[in-house]
Amino acid sequence: MRNKTREISIGGVKIGAGHPIAVQSMTNTKTEHVEDTVEQIQKLTQAGCDIVRVAVPTMEAAKAVSEIKKQIMIPLVADIHFDYKLAIAAVENGADKIRINPGNIGSKDRIRAVVDKCREKNIPIRVGVNSGSLEKPLLEKYGGVTPEALVESALDKVRIIEEMGYENLVISIKSSDVLNCIHAHEILAARTDYPLHVGITESGTVFSGGLKSAVGLGNILYQGIGDTIRVSLTGDPVEEIRAANIILKALGLKKGGISVVSCPTCGRTQIDLIGLATSVEQMVQEFDLNIKVAVMGCVVNGPGEAKEADIGIAGGIGEGLLIKKGEIIKKVPESELLTVLRQELENWDKAGG
Repeated sequence: MRNKTREISIGGVKIGAGHPIAVQSMTNTKTEHVEDTVEQIQKLTQAGCDIVRVAVPTMEAAKAVSEIKKQIMIPLVADIHFDYKLAIAAVENGADKIRINPGNIGSKDRIRAVVDKCREKNIPIRVGVNSGSLEKPLLEKYGGVTPEALVESALDKVRIIEEMGYENLVISIKSSDVLNCIHAHEILAARTDYPLHVGITESGTVFSGGLKSAVGLGNILYQGIGDTIRVSLTGDPVEEIRAANIILKALGLKKGGISVVSCPTCGRTQIDLIGLATSVEQMVQEFDLNIKVAVMGCVVNGPGEAKEADIGIAGGIGEGLLIKKGEIIKKVPESELLTVLRQELENWDKAGG
C-alpha cells in the first residue's frame, strides 16, 4: 500500500497521490553544451526516464534550459546551489521544477525571490538535503549525521518556504549510508504528506551502487514510501534508468517491458550462457512487450525452469531449444538461438503470443 501524498505536477508528469513512481536521472554533460545534453536526454528518454535533471552552475547553463526544452519530450529539472539568481533564471527559461537547498541559497530575501518566481510560473521546488549538507548545529545536536538530523534539516527548510505561502514542494533526503537513509525516510514519511524523491546518494559504481540502491530503495519502496526515484551511479546515466526500472518491476510497482530471467551457470552448462543472457537483455530493450523471457543454460532443466516465462531458450551442446510456456517448440543450432528469439518477439503480437 503506497503512502498517501499530495499530487504535484512536474511538466506533464504527475507524482504523489498514488500516481506511478517516476524514474529520474541527471545528465553528466555540461548543460551549456546544448547538443550533447539533448543527445543524452534523448537516450535517457528511450531507456525509460520520466524526468531529467541538469546542473545549472552558471548563467549560461540557466539560459541553455530554454533551448534544451525545445528538443526534449520529458520534464526538465534545474539543479541549483548557492546562487539564487541562477534559480530565477532557470525558471524564466522554462525549467519544469527546480532543486535547491534553501540552506545554501542565502538570506530569506533571496529564498523569497526564488519562491516568488516559482509561484509566478507555478512550478514545484524540490527541497533537497543530504548527509554532506547538514548544518553544524544539527551535527552537534545529534552527534553526527543521523536519520533524525536529516529529517529535521529537511523539515526546517520546508517550513521556511511554507511560511512564504508556497507548498508546491517535493522533499528529498539522501544519505550514502543505506540504513541511515532507510530509517530517515521512515521518519519523514510519518511526518509529512509531501511527495518524496528517494535515492541513495553517492552510492558508487554501476555494480556496487546498483546493489546498494537496490537494497535501500527496495526497502523504502516496499514500505509504500516514495513517489519518484533516482538510482545515483558513477557511470553512464542510462544505467541509472535500467537499474531503477528493474527495482520497480521486481517490487511489482511497474508493469510493461520485457523481463528477462536467466539461470546461474553450473557444470552442466555447455554454451556461453553469460554472453547469451547479456545479448538477450540488450536485445529485448528494442521491444515494447509485456512478457517474460527466460534464458536457460541446459536442456535438462531448461523447459521446466522456463515454464513460468512466456518464451525462453535453453542451451545444449552446440544447439538449443526454443520454449513457450514450458513446451519445447523446436531445436536450433546454438548460433541461431538469438536470431530465432528475435524473430519470435518481432512476430509476437501477430502470432497472438
